[in-house]
Amino acid sequence: MDRFLSNAVNRIDAKGRVSVPAHFRSVVQKRGYSELYALRALDIPAMDVGGLDLLDRYEQRIAQEDPFLQTADDMSFFCHGDGTFLKLDQDGRITVPEFIREHTGISAEVAFVGRGNFFQIWEPGRLAAYGAEARARLLKLRQGLGAKASGSTE
Repeated sequence: MDRFLSNAVNRIDAKGRVSVPAHFRSVVQKRGYSELYALRALDIPAMDVGGLDLLDRYEQRIAQEDPFLQTADDMSFFCHGDGTFLKLDQDGRITVPEFIREHTGISAEVAFVGRGNFFQIWEPGRLAAYGAEARARLLKLRQGLGAKASGSTE
């Protein structure tokens, strides 16, 4: 399987490194990533992490914008200025720099969560809260769709 699925929490060691979960490392290896690209998520305290294809996706979108408009400049700032490269060491660990800690609130542990073609890193408590909120939004949506399907007008 070459999708980032599931989640795991790992402790940061005394040197500021954390082990990327084995099943995520397997996907990284299958996809041939030599380094990881990490980007601050725009609206949540998480980092989106993937290979160069993730960066390519953002750069392709920027290329569609008029280079003289603010949107293109903002998008470039976002994907280049709010991004960083992470190297996996021979033991499958990455260093968690201050850049990531500031945005996510990570201190002692890192939560990894699969998002299909990329994964995210979170502070575990913030991920738990976000997960509860996301499930509540989906439940509300499901209940609303169920009411419409049954003809209820509530």
